[in-house]
Amino acid sequence: MAAALEALGPDALPTSESRQRLGIIYCAMAGCVNYSRRFYDETLRDPATASPLVFPETVFNSPASHLASLLGTLSLNYTLVGDPGTYLQGLALAADWLLTDTVDACLVIGAEELDWLVAEALRLFSHQSVLSAGAGALYLVRSRNEPREIRLEHVTAPQNFLARQPRVTAARRVRQALPLASQNTLLCDGLQGAPLLDTAEAEVWADWPGPRLSPKRICGEAFMAGAAWECVAALDALSRQVSSTAIVSVMGCDQEAIATQFGFAFEPAAKCTPQ
Repeated sequence: MAAALEALGPDALPTSESRQRLGIIYCAMAGCVNYSRRFYDETLRDPATASPLVFPETVFNSPASHLASLLGTLSLNYTLVGDPGTYLQGLALAADWLLTDTVDACLVIGAEELDWLVAEALRLFSHQSVLSAGAGALYLVRSRNEPREIRLEHVTAPQNFLARQPRVTAARRVRQALPLASQNTLLCDGLQGAPLLDTAEAEVWADWPGPRLSPKRICGEAFMAGAAWECVAALDALSRQVSSTAIVSVMGCDQEAIATQFGFAFEPAAKCTPQ
């Protein structure tokens, strides 16, 4: 809720007063793991006394419904469950809603909880990864033709990890699907200093000539929230004129590779230089 309200900014008030059709797309991988663990713990201890109040919180779409209630919006409200690449699919879905005039604006939120169950699951695959948690949100609206307007320019088709398409092949096809980038384009990748998980993405983007950011090296692995943080970091760099365009590359845990590109609807007056 904090990430959503920060993304909405001054538009949170008209949303709560139902002056615009606000769509909500909530993306999660692990879901409401704390509530789920609590419910099953109580059930195993004594099924007769397990709290029925906990059970509604175990479903994946409860955070989105709570957020819609807080904002007072009655428009479309979707929950997408998948690996971190699903967050970029959420951006594509939001763009489709805006282009078809289904909503006036759309919040795309990625959030994850911290729990020992998730930490142990991650440790089975990578001892170098540091689990983190939190949320990130982007607020998408139709173009307002403003000079400093940042535009969602492109979302690639997801490339699934298959026996005939390993991670490195999927990542390479995603890069090939992106528009040609300039030397001033920022790359925001998902490298986290864990060789086992970084190998495919590091190989495909090894020759990147422009500036790049790796938020997970600082923030840790937060799955869906981590993908949202990559997008937020890219947009922050654009707003500070570090670059004129930005690419966000997301290598999912076990499902897909996908990428998106942001840029200015109108070229900034000042020339952007890498920093």
